[in-house]
Amino acid sequence: MKTAIAIRHLHFEDLGSLAPALERAGYQIRYADYGVDDIAALDAVAPDLVVVLGGPIGAYEDDLYPSLKDELNLLEMRLGANRPTIGICLGAQLMARALGARVYPTGLKEIGWGQITIRPAGCESAIRHLVQNNTAVLHWHGDTFDLPAGATLLASTEKCRNQAFVWGNALGFQFHPEATAARLEQWFMGHACEIAGAKLAVASLRADTARYAERLEIQARKCFDEWLTSIENSSAQTVAQSSAETNKSST
Repeated sequence: MKTAIAIRHLHFEDLGSLAPALERAGYQIRYADYGVDDIAALDAVAPDLVVVLGGPIGAYEDDLYPSLKDELNLLEMRLGANRPTIGICLGAQLMARALGARVYPTGLKEIGWGQITIRPAGCESAIRHLVQNNTAVLHWHGDTFDLPAGATLLASTEKCRNQAFVWGNALGFQFHPEATAARLEQWFMGHACEIAGAKLAVASLRADTARYAERLEIQARKCFDEWLTSIENSSAQTVAQSSAETNKSST
């Protein structure tokens, strides 16, 4: 069975709607929890997929949260091997930093439901599903990153240019495509201080969740299913090419 490791920083910021997509695609899921599990002990290359999830800290704050260095080391090795990887919010920022890009505060909070603007390359990618049928996605961040060298920008918003990118077999989301209505009540409690600091109303966030979350779950399913299939096809092609090269060199 294929394996997927999800690095989780807060218990309620889990795989969300990505979990059933992984199960449909035949993955066995294992969580590695920041501050509980030894991230440095994880094999960076062996898992068929690594997903680095979100969290309320900065990807540049490894002086305050030293285990971030273990995540960065893992991502550097994994991305260097071009192994399938997904980064969401903090995870995407850590991916960008592991690829040599700068991560920094924007000076404002982008929290709540809103649409993304698809870039030309995004129109040809699985994330195109996230702009169809008037879909809104969940934004929850105050940091951003420069686009890594060699990466392709897939989506933007007015407040944040780099909302999604692809680099080899890695896909990064600044926003939260995995968000589900069933889990967001825990977000509203767990991030109560951040919500208050941004002068947002929980009642408004809850109302928008009721309005938009179901549609996102439908479209995210299409996005995740398509991307996971593309990665599997890419891996199969790589194995076939490697086998063909081996056979050619032996004749």
